[in-house]
Amino acid sequence: MQDTVAVALITSLSTLAAAALTGLVGALSTRRQLAHQLTVARQESAERWATRRDELRRDAYVGFLSACDAAYRRLDRRWVEPGVDTATPGYDETYAALRAVDEAYNLVLLEGPADVAAAGRSVLASVTTEYAEQRRLADEPGDAAVPLRDRHRERWLAAIEVRTNRRVSFVDVVRQALGRDG
Repeated sequence: MQDTVAVALITSLSTLAAAALTGLVGALSTRRQLAHQLTVARQESAERWATRRDELRRDAYVGFLSACDAAYRRLDRRWVEPGVDTATPGYDETYAALRAVDEAYNLVLLEGPADVAAAGRSVLASVTTEYAEQRRLADEPGDAAVPLRDRHRERWLAAIEVRTNRRVSFVDVVRQALGRDG
């Protein structure tokens, strides 16, 4: 009888040990799977956030370039058409276009990164400088019926070159920031 009890005791202890070992292995396996799933979820979340950030940045950059294009059209008009925007000194359509560039630049500042913001500041400065120069040149004595481009051809060509160079530099920096080098 004692042999039967001993066999029963050994059998139950081995069953309990096997159950505990199975539970431990199961718990470790589950823990490893949960850790892996958590890592995958974090990576997916980081990728979604990076994609969203890139979309926001791209939208800000495109908005800035669009505002620059509108300002460039107004500046071009001032160069080639005599007397444009002279009816309201201090505030005109070209000034309004420059303000739109400034507002679009605020989004570029917020979205960053710093090198894109610096390139955008350079574009903004060139547009503002060109506008100020146009106003100064228009105030100089001379035939107001002759377009600024014809009266100050060298300044017009230099302004176009600066504008183009700054814009190209901005686009190059933006491409790098968005991971599109080519």
